Amino acid sequence: MAGHSKWANIKHRKARGDAQKGNVFAKVAKEIIVAAKQGGANPDANTRLKIAVQKAREANVPWDNIQRAIKRGTGELDGSSYEEFTYEGYGPGGVAVMLNVMTDNRNRTASDVRYAFSKNGGNLGENGSVGWLFSKKGYITVLKHAISEDDLMLACVEAGAEDLNSTDEEVYEVLTAADELYKVKEMLEQQGVDIASAEISMIPSTTISLSGREAEQMLKLMEMLDAHDDVQQVFANFDISEEEMQKHASTE
Repeated sequence: MAGHSKWANIKHRKARGDAQKGNVFAKVAKEIIVAAKQGGANPDANTRLKIAVQKAREANVPWDNIQRAIKRGTGELDGSSYEEFTYEGYGPGGVAVMLNVMTDNRNRTASDVRYAFSKNGGNLGENGSVGWLFSKKGYITVLKHAISEDDLMLACVEAGAEDLNSTDEEVYEVLTAADELYKVKEMLEQQGVDIASAEISMIPSTTISLSGREAEQMLKLMEMLDAHDDVQQVFANFDISEEEMQKHASTE
């Protein structure tokens, strides 16, 4: 889980300003639009929409905005039509990178993504070039101060989770089958577990250790991609030491 959790950790350490909130709102709205378009407006019958709406509420997106996004997805309101696809590429040191993208202008997004890679020591690859290194999973985090590892392990077994990782200093990481994410999340919550986050993720099977200049470039690439409005999620199989991560965070 190193690539995913390392990036998640540094993002959590960075303060979120108003401009970044706007970026989050835009990304969540796109996810709601696409989810509603694919599976309908009823969250109880559309798990993807249910997760997207919950993510929007957690990000304090106003309810009116959520409803408008659902109506745009179902065609009740006019709005942009978003195309959903994946980019694959390589970061510094041969790190595998995958991006989930939603855009209304594929040429613009492709140009921006290609520039981000080239600026930071990487390059775009062909479809399938790195995807085989990742597995699609449900990914849940639980704050460590909220529950003991033994109690969470028992709850995970009861809920049907696949794995529990406790190596991160701040959170436990719980893995589920992709189509079981919401079910496991609900069952954990019913047992009193306070969920910090829940999402579909791409978990790398192997990792590449980076340090020095390559680590700095990799983190800059991730930041640049994550900040782009059309990039919904970024996954990579890098591993960077805590010392390197803190060094980078201290320069922000």
